[in-house]
Amino acid sequence: MRNFLLLLLLPFHSFCQNTIALPDVINYTKQAYNAGLQNWHIKQDLNGIVYVANNEGLLTFDGKNWNLHSLPNKTIVRSVEIGSDNKIYVGGQDEVGYFSPANNGLLTYHSLMQIIPTKDRSFGDVWEIVSFNKNIFFRSTYKIFKLTNDIIETFNAKSEWSYLGISNGKLYAHDYDTGIMLFLNNSWNPLPIKNTLPINDPVTAILPLQNDSTLIVTLKQGLFVLAKSQISPIASANDDLFKNERIYAATKINGDWIALATTNSGVYIIDVKGNIIQSFSKAEGIQNKNVLSIFLDKQSNLWLGLDNGIDLITYNSAIKQIDPLFQNGSGYATQIFNNQLFVGTTNELFSVPLQSMQDLSFSKGIFKPVNNTKGQIWNLSEVNNQLLLGKHEGAFVIKNNTAQLISAIPGFWNFVPLSNTFPSSKIIAGNYKGFAILDYLNGVFTASPEIEGFTESSRYIAIDKDENVWVSHPYHGVFKIYKNKEGIYVHNIYTNKNGLPETLNNQVFKLKNEVVVATEKGIFIYNDVKDSFEISPYYLKLLGNQSVRYLKEDMSGNIWFIHEKTLGVIDLSGKDASVINFPELNNKLLSGFEFIYPFNDNNIFVSGEKGLFHLNFEKYKKSIPGLAVQIRLVRITNQTDSILFGGYFTEVNEKQLQIENKIPSLNNNWKTIHFEYSSSLFGYQSNLEYSYLLNGFTETWSAWTKRTEMEYTNLDAGKYTFKVKVRNNLGKESLTNEFVFTILPPWYKSIWAKLLYLLLLGIGIYIFRKWQRKKFQMQRVKYQKEQERLSYIHELEINKTESELVTLRNEKLEVEVNFKNSELASSAMHLVKKGELFSKIKGDLTKVMKELNNPESEAELKKMIRSLSADDNMDKEWENFTIHFDKVHSDFISELKNRHPTISPNEVKLCAYLRMNLSTKEIAGLMNISVRGVDIGRYRLRKKLLLPSEKSLFDYMISVQS
Repeated sequence: MRNFLLLLLLPFHSFCQNTIALPDVINYTKQAYNAGLQNWHIKQDLNGIVYVANNEGLLTFDGKNWNLHSLPNKTIVRSVEIGSDNKIYVGGQDEVGYFSPANNGLLTYHSLMQIIPTKDRSFGDVWEIVSFNKNIFFRSTYKIFKLTNDIIETFNAKSEWSYLGISNGKLYAHDYDTGIMLFLNNSWNPLPIKNTLPINDPVTAILPLQNDSTLIVTLKQGLFVLAKSQISPIASANDDLFKNERIYAATKINGDWIALATTNSGVYIIDVKGNIIQSFSKAEGIQNKNVLSIFLDKQSNLWLGLDNGIDLITYNSAIKQIDPLFQNGSGYATQIFNNQLFVGTTNELFSVPLQSMQDLSFSKGIFKPVNNTKGQIWNLSEVNNQLLLGKHEGAFVIKNNTAQLISAIPGFWNFVPLSNTFPSSKIIAGNYKGFAILDYLNGVFTASPEIEGFTESSRYIAIDKDENVWVSHPYHGVFKIYKNKEGIYVHNIYTNKNGLPETLNNQVFKLKNEVVVATEKGIFIYNDVKDSFEISPYYLKLLGNQSVRYLKEDMSGNIWFIHEKTLGVIDLSGKDASVINFPELNNKLLSGFEFIYPFNDNNIFVSGEKGLFHLNFEKYKKSIPGLAVQIRLVRITNQTDSILFGGYFTEVNEKQLQIENKIPSLNNNWKTIHFEYSSSLFGYQSNLEYSYLLNGFTETWSAWTKRTEMEYTNLDAGKYTFKVKVRNNLGKESLTNEFVFTILPPWYKSIWAKLLYLLLLGIGIYIFRKWQRKKFQMQRVKYQKEQERLSYIHELEINKTESELVTLRNEKLEVEVNFKNSELASSAMHLVKKGELFSKIKGDLTKVMKELNNPESEAELKKMIRSLSADDNMDKEWENFTIHFDKVHSDFISELKNRHPTISPNEVKLCAYLRMNLSTKEIAGLMNISVRGVDIGRYRLRKKLLLPSEKSLFDYMISVQS
C-alpha cells in the first residue's frame, strides 16, 4: 500500500518508466540571459555560437555570455536561420531581415522590407525561416517569401501555412486545406497522395527516417509516417499520450531517436516506433513544461526554448545523475546484484531492475523501496554471492527485496572477507564500536561476539597479505590489529610519531594488494622493516602531496580517488599513467562519506549530495569535443567605453581569423583595453582553463585559469598581438586565437611629428652650423687678433727680455767697463805715480849728484838719470794702455782717429781719459800737466771736434763708441 501511494505521487510521465539516470540540465533563466520570457527558435553556427529567437530580439550565446540584438521595430523575433551566405536571417512581426557583422565585428541588422512588394508587407509574424538551395524562405501564416539574390517572391497560402521545413533534401510546407506540399520548379505542389492528415491540425515537424520514409509530427494528433506514397499514423502505445501533450516541435537525436517538445509535459525522447526512451519535465530539472522549440547542437546537446527560460540538456554527456524517486537524498552506497541496482540513501534502500546493455544508465525502470530498510544506509557489499547491508540499526542481508537482520550492533560501516578463498568463512565487519566477525556457514551469516580490547569506530578496513587488519579512525590515527601468540587480538597505533603527516584524517585502503593510507599530505605506504609509514614515491609522482579522502581500484587496475570535493582517476589504460579529473562533479560529491563503485569502464557510480552520479568512463574519454577558443569582445576605455571588436572577424559561419586590413589603430588616449573570450563547449565549461599572452608586452603565457577576460592598462605605443588558448581536463589544448591591434603614439611621437622634428632638427642644424661657422669665423678672427696680440706681447716680451738682457749685458759691460776703466785708471795713476816717482828720483839724484864730488859716482848717477828719462819706455807704456783701452771701449781710439784724422796724440789721450769719465785733476796727473792745462786742452779739443757748447764731451765720446 505504501509503494502504491508513493507511485501516485510521481509525475504522470514516470509511468513511462524513465531511464534510471538522466543527464544534467542547465537552466538559463530570464534573469540570466536578460531578455524576454519566450524563446521560439534556436540555431547554431559552425563556430558553436548559439542564436535564439526571443520575445525581445535575437539572443547570442558563446558559452559564457548572452547578448541581445533587438530589431528596429522592437517586435518579437519568432524565427532564426543561418543562410548559405552566412548571414543570420530573422523574422519578426511585419519585419524580415538579417544580421551581419559590421567592420568592428558587431552584429548589425539589415532590413529586407524594402524589397518586399508593397502589397505583401503586412504579413504578421514570421514563424519559420529555411535556407534551401541558396535561397531563403520565410513563412508567415498566409505568405511564404522566397529571397533570391535580393529579390523576394511571394507564395500565398490556399488557406493557412502551418509549417515549413526540410527533410531528406526536400523542402516541405503544410497548408491546412491542401496538406503536405513540396517545392519543385519554383512552385508549391501538393504531394501526389491522398491527404489523410487531420484537418486544422498544424504540422510541427517533418523529419527524415530510414528507408526514405519521413516522420510527420502534428500538434494535436500525434505522429505520422510518410512512406510508399501514403501517410499513416504510427501505431504506438503512447499515441494517446502524444495527442494529449501537444507536440510543438521535434528534432532528431540520432538515426533511431527523436526528441519531441510538448506544451504540457516537457520533452520526450522516443524511438522511430514511438516508444519512449526518456522524458524530461520539471521533475527532471527543466524550468517549465511548456517547450516552444528544441534544437540538437554540434555536441548532441538538446537546447530547449521554453515559455519562460532556456534549458540545456547535456544529452550526450558521459555523466548522469541517479536520484531514486526524486527524493534528493544523498547517496551513501550502491551495488549491482542479481541484475538489480541497489542504492542506499539517507532515508532507505531502493532497487531497480537493469536491462542488458553496455551503458546501464539507459536501463528503464522505477526505483522501489526495499522492505525493512528505513533509516540511514551506510554500506552495500556482495560477499559470498549474497548482498549485505550495513545501516545505522545493524547488519542485514537482502533477500526477496527484504532486509533480514544479522547483527543488531549499531552502525555497520563495511564488510570485508578475511580470506581470498570462496566462500570466505569469516567476514570482518567494521562498526561504530570497533569491528565484529561474521561467520558464514551453509549460506547463513551469523554474528560472533564483539572483539574485546578495540572500541574505535572502524569505517575503513583493509586486510594485508598476512591477514592483519588495518583500521583507520579520522581523529585517532591508524591501527594494526593482529592476533598474539595466545590468539587474542591486540593492536598497534600509528600517528604522526610513526611517519604519518598528521594524526587526523587518515583513511586506510587496499590498492594493488598493498595497504596504503590516504592523508592530507598524499598517499603513504607501510614499511614493515621500520614499522612506520612513509610517502609513496609512485603516488607522489602522480598525485603529488595533495590531500586524498578516498581511494578505489577498478577491475582495469585504474585507481579512482577523491581530493577534497573533486573526483579523479589514475588512468592506466594507456602506455603511461595519466591523471584525469572530472570538474563536472566539483562540489557535487557527498563530503565526509565519499564512495566510488567502479562496476566496469562503462559504469562508474559515485556518491553525490543528491543520489548518485553515473559515469561512463569509456565514453567520457572518447566524446570530448574538439577544442576551440574565440575572442568575443574587445573594449577600450578612457572616460567612456567603446567596443573595438564585437566578436566576428568575418561572417558567422566562417573561421574567425583576423585579416590584415582589419587591424585597428588606437589613439594613445585610450587608457585600458579589455578582452573577453570563450569556448562554446556547452556542458563542459567547468572542464576548461584558459591561458593568454600579449605579444609586444610579454612573451610568457599566463598560468592556466578559469577566467575568461583580461585587461591591460597604459600600454606604450606599438603593435600588439593578444593570444589566447584553451585546454580541457584531459590536458588537450586548442589552437590559439589572436587579435592584433596597434596603439598610435601621442601626437608629439607621431610620424608627422617626427618628420616635423626632423625638419626642425635639419633647420636647427643648418642654423647651428651657420651660427657655428660665423662663430668660428669670429673666433678665428678673434683668435688671429689674439694670436697677433699674443705674438705682439710675445715679441714685446722677447724685446723686453732682449732689452733686459741687453740692459743686463750693458750693465754687465758697464760694470766690466767701469772695472776696466778702474783698472785703466789705476794703471794710468800708476803711470802718473811712476812718472812722479821717476821725476822725484831724478830730482833727488840730480841733487845728490850736485853734492857729490866723486866723478865715478856722478857718472853713475847721470847714467841712472838718463835711464829714468828714457821716452821709449813711456811710449811703450802708453801703447799698452791704448791696447787695453780699445778692448774695453770697442776700438774707441781707432774710431776716434777715423772720424778725426787730424787729432793729435795728446788729444787722443785726453779723449781717452774723458771717455773714462776721469776728473780734470786725474787727467792732469796722467798727462803730467796742470789743471789749467787740462781745461785748455778740453777747450781746444771741443773746438777741433766742432762740438757746440751745450754738447757734453763725455756724451760725444759715448756716441763715438756707439
